[in-house]
Amino acid sequence: MRSQVAAITKSEFILFLREPSAFFFTLIFPLLMMLLFASMWGNDPFSGEEYGYVDFSVPAFMGMVMATSFIMSMTTSMAAYREKGILKRFRAAPVGPFPVLTGQLIAVFAVTLVGVMLLLIAGFLFFSLRFYGNIFEFVFVFLLSAGSISALGFIPASLAPTARSGVVTANIMYFPMLFLSGAALPWFMLPDLMKNVSQVFPLTHAIKLMQKVWLGGHFWDYPVHLAVLTGFILAGIFVSVKYFKWE
Repeated sequence: MRSQVAAITKSEFILFLREPSAFFFTLIFPLLMMLLFASMWGNDPFSGEEYGYVDFSVPAFMGMVMATSFIMSMTTSMAAYREKGILKRFRAAPVGPFPVLTGQLIAVFAVTLVGVMLLLIAGFLFFSLRFYGNIFEFVFVFLLSAGSISALGFIPASLAPTARSGVVTANIMYFPMLFLSGAALPWFMLPDLMKNVSQVFPLTHAIKLMQKVWLGGHFWDYPVHLAVLTGFILAGIFVSVKYFKWE
């Protein structure tokens, strides 16, 4: 089992590095977005606050990295494998869904960590990024958020029959979340109707929770965010294990 997971993880990570579009939109695009907006607004503290734009927005750009990697990359790659019969060959090996999905998850999570590190390095080097929270609490909410977004991505990744349908499904999920969750634009700038709509997305709760803890809050003070993220993890695991399609 471990050797199967390790082999799939290594293969997926190498394949990702060989895909220019996935590499750019997962690792470079969120960094460019942060640099663009930070160069416009800087990181001077807001009026009456200790933190500035970059301090507030880095967790949001982390959420963008998560969404791009766990939804766009994972959904499209698994759907393409299903269409080409690669998953069918895994099954004949035999390789169960657990090594396949776990290997995908580890590889994509590793890519996510690289993207997050690029954001942090740029923030600290160019904009004097400040962290006000507890590092252990933030690591916990980061992992919970990553687990929730990956679980959401597992659902279409387990079901999409073709690469084309995987791309369409990923886009339908990705772009509304990107613009309504606070990842691309600050959530408080949205109209009230859009704020209400955004509550159905786990990325909204992930970004809010990471921002709160980053700026000094405690995760246990936000039970709604915790419950929503945990619920998506359980739903994603259930659908992926029960309804995973090999072909």
